[in-house]
Amino acid sequence: MAQYLIAHDLGTSGNKATLFTTAGELVTSCTWPYDVHFFGENSAEQNPDDWWRAVCGSTKKVLESLPEGERDVLAVSFSGQMQGCLLVDRDGAPLRPAIIWADQRSGKQVDFLDREVGFDRMYEITGQRLSPGYTLEKLMWLKENEPEVYEKAYKTLTAKDYILMKLTGNFVTEYSDASGTDALDLDVMDWSDEILSAAEISRDIFPELRRSIDVAGYVTKEASALTGLKEGTPVICGGGDGPCAAVGAGCIEDQKLYLTFGTSAWIGGTTSKKFLDKERIFFCFASVIPGFYAPCGTMQAAGSSYSYIRKLLEPGRPYTELNHMIEASPAGANGLVFLPYMLGERSPRWNEHTSGSFLGIKMQHDRNDYIRAVIEGVAYNMELILKAYRRYLTADSMILTGGGAKGDIVCQILSDVLNCTMRTPDHVEEATSIAAAVIAGVGAGVYPDFGAISEFLHFQKEYRPNADNQTVYQKRKAAFDAAYHALEPIYQMF
Repeated sequence: MAQYLIAHDLGTSGNKATLFTTAGELVTSCTWPYDVHFFGENSAEQNPDDWWRAVCGSTKKVLESLPEGERDVLAVSFSGQMQGCLLVDRDGAPLRPAIIWADQRSGKQVDFLDREVGFDRMYEITGQRLSPGYTLEKLMWLKENEPEVYEKAYKTLTAKDYILMKLTGNFVTEYSDASGTDALDLDVMDWSDEILSAAEISRDIFPELRRSIDVAGYVTKEASALTGLKEGTPVICGGGDGPCAAVGAGCIEDQKLYLTFGTSAWIGGTTSKKFLDKERIFFCFASVIPGFYAPCGTMQAAGSSYSYIRKLLEPGRPYTELNHMIEASPAGANGLVFLPYMLGERSPRWNEHTSGSFLGIKMQHDRNDYIRAVIEGVAYNMELILKAYRRYLTADSMILTGGGAKGDIVCQILSDVLNCTMRTPDHVEEATSIAAAVIAGVGAGVYPDFGAISEFLHFQKEYRPNADNQTVYQKRKAAFDAAYHALEPIYQMF
């Protein structure tokens, strides 16, 4: 009888539960959507109960694909959206909605840490830049703006760590997710007393630290009834989605890179040493592989920019048809340029005041040009991130994953703009799920190490740069960069 692992990818727009055999076969998956509440000035929150309902519902759904007597799930693990802040009481009950990674309201707290600790010192300790996107800055904002809520808080949890608690009753995190809080010292893998003292935040509010492959706990009787998992099933800690994506793309060796095009987009990889950039364009997490690191450069609005233009111009139209519309516009979108800074920006700009814009608009531009310009704008921004990596290592080939990788034209645009061969695996949207499955297997003793990824990962397509398109894109890239710098003093007017 086959044995199984369940991997959850707890993302921004929904949770995907995926059932794998221990031989690496994807049996079935189920995506359970939920909403993000955007409001005010770059604020973004979610209801944590939506996460839990999604995990319970999707788990039950994938288990239904198996005969009742063959539901032998050896372990469960998670990949989760990072840098969130959910305050809970001692019973694990949320005290308010979760502030998620996309939220940018804590600029004042960033300025405070800059004065008290220093930008360079923060980066040296944590591998992260000072930014409103991180957990610590969100905690400081809550302490100042919602003190009555903060005073009741027992722990702050990220999305997946909240689900770990709901499944097991334990308040734990692991190094990869913890390294997205802006409060973990990467050199000693512990909460930084220097930073927390300056921030006036107690280390007690953070959960217990463990490795990604450690057991967080076991499915409780209550959680068993809600999910369909057997009581006592091991729940492995898992990891943040960025570090998980590196493993799920096959980057388990030193200096291998990948690109994920999802709601956000990033270029990341795996290194044997803490990997910092002198210009601070990218950041460095703890890897889900013990003893390794996961550098990453992330932009805010990649797939979300695509979904925005779809909603605006072609509501309800399948992305497959939108991809055909992109093909109907030439490389360079007939001179139309899009700056994809819809939610402020992290890499490479690190400017929370930015906003999106189209430039070069003329009477001849049609819907095809606008849609293509959005994808090209995302690619131009990703190319600036890749430039930072190329100062330190060779990057002629990358693995491409995420929902965007399902469109051949999107893959080709990325290859052309980044001047990089792109290879896509057979399951482009399963990278983080595959990583969570491997983590579950290693944590449960099914696999000896992360080399088990070879059982799960098989490559299907390859995209090589088109020289003619690259000639066009060289001019457009220059216009894209110049446009940002020209608009930079104007952003704060909006």
